[in-house]
Amino acid sequence: MTELRWLLTGGDRRSIADSNQVRRLIESDSSLVKELVSLTADENWLVTQRALDLMEKLAHEHPDWIEPHKQIFIGPLAQSDKWEIRLQIVRALPLFDWSKSEMRCVEEILIENLEFPQTFVRAWSLDSLATFSERNKKLAPIVRRYLLKFEKSDSKALQARARNIRARQPVAGSR
Repeated sequence: MTELRWLLTGGDRRSIADSNQVRRLIESDSSLVKELVSLTADENWLVTQRALDLMEKLAHEHPDWIEPHKQIFIGPLAQSDKWEIRLQIVRALPLFDWSKSEMRCVEEILIENLEFPQTFVRAWSLDSLATFSERNKKLAPIVRRYLLKFEKSDSKALQARARNIRARQPVAGSR
């Protein structure tokens, strides 16, 4: 077992294991990103989820480290039965530049996840889709429709995410 894998193993689905230590290791040696990427195919789904989480976090500060591996986020993991993995996927998608054909895949992933059973996945799918709608106005009607739906939802998380999107985005704020 590699050191990174060992540090990402253990605990339950609410635990991050030793993810912070893995992040420090990678930030001191960016060549470890390749090993982190390989852990997204781990047999233990928690290791996969934690690797994706770290990739998303690293993409904020070191996009050039993660960009060459962005295909992970639009591959088979996007269809995971684990909501924690899907959450990492939908949160990471806006962090990258996508080709036209990749963007169609990104949009499909986000639109599909607007109906995913887990609330946080739905909320962050809409958030990411709203971000993309700033560049692609064809997405604005979908964003507006789901904003209305989320605002009427019994879920406080969906209501809060809708308010957050409306507050930052003029197209989403129009009714």
